[in-house]
Amino acid sequence: MNRKQFQAVFSNQGLAVLPVIHVLDNVQAEKNARLAFEAGCPGIFLINHDFSYPEFLPIIRHVRQQFRDLWIGVNFLAATGKIAFPILADLQNEGVRVDAYWADDARIDERQDIDNQNEATEIQAIRRQCGWGGLYFGGTAFKKQREVDPSGYSKSATLACDLMDVVTTSGIATGHSADICKIQTFRNACGDTPLALASGITPENVSEYLPYVDGVLVSTGINIKGDFYNIDPSRLAKLMRVARTGENT
Repeated sequence: MNRKQFQAVFSNQGLAVLPVIHVLDNVQAEKNARLAFEAGCPGIFLINHDFSYPEFLPIIRHVRQQFRDLWIGVNFLAATGKIAFPILADLQNEGVRVDAYWADDARIDERQDIDNQNEATEIQAIRRQCGWGGLYFGGTAFKKQREVDPSGYSKSATLACDLMDVVTTSGIATGHSADICKIQTFRNACGDTPLALASGITPENVSEYLPYVDGVLVSTGINIKGDFYNIDPSRLAKLMRVARTGENT
């Protein structure tokens, strides 16, 4: 996938703002998904922080039923595509479309060359074999995973381009903004491959990243203060304004 194709998925809106909803139950997930779509977001991600992925699947089914034609991605917490892709294929076969999978760890190893990316290559093969048709956002030099020295950022990003649709990186932790030099390095290394950022984005800092990223996966920066689970519509509206205009006013 190239950057133009990525933008076309989201109707060429420029930066794709994709709220991440930490789901609790059907009602909470649907409510926050609705807030995001009504704010003009082109898609959302759902993630299961509080329970295992088997308990998550009925919520995915419910949210898809409520928003049949809208873009919905998921993250099974701490699960690579090796586990996720066959499950997503099963959902697809039962008529539950999931548009994207975001893995915190795509198992890229910048200490090895492209011919020795054994885990990442296995994940790629499983994806192809199971026939799931969504996009793959693969965590690369990502928070809470094996630490990657900054000297390895460029190689990590370069390797990732061949093993996923959207290279996805982050700051050092949830709610922490990414070092701008890291994102510049990733952008240069990714070339025409889409790049997404998945931590620390806020209405106040998103303009800094606009020249470099194609999508942002955002949660704490748009949530109600002190609330891990619910979107603050006013903060989301502000983020959307800045994403569209580039002006932080």
